[in-house]
Amino acid sequence: QVQLVESGGGLVQAGGSLGLSCAASGSIFSINAMGWYRQAPGKHRDLVAAITSGGSTNYADSVKGRFTISRDNAKNTVYLQMNSLKSEDTAVYYCNARRPAPKGEYEYWGQGTQVTVSS
Repeated sequence: QVQLVESGGGLVQAGGSLGLSCAASGSIFSINAMGWYRQAPGKHRDLVAAITSGGSTNYADSVKGRFTISRDNAKNTVYLQMNSLKSEDTAVYYCNARRPAPKGEYEYWGQGTQVTVSS
């Protein structure tokens, strides 16, 4: 099992910045990827950014150049720095972790943290 605890989030004006953190505990030795997803009211939960254990990153087109995902393996923590925020970035942000399973992957989620961008 993997437990994910998120922190950060809140209310920010458009054009501002905000940072999110997600600390992992439990069976963290086998985690091969961590990431952030977001879900706005009435919409699907979509990938924002992901980072592998080797440091490879992947971003949604809508956040490229504005958001940066990073990972501190010593602290078992993944970060999301969000700059130049827009009203459309308003959503609940969820931390995600994946580790191998006998068939496929196990997937874990944080409790979610609200990010609200006022225009």
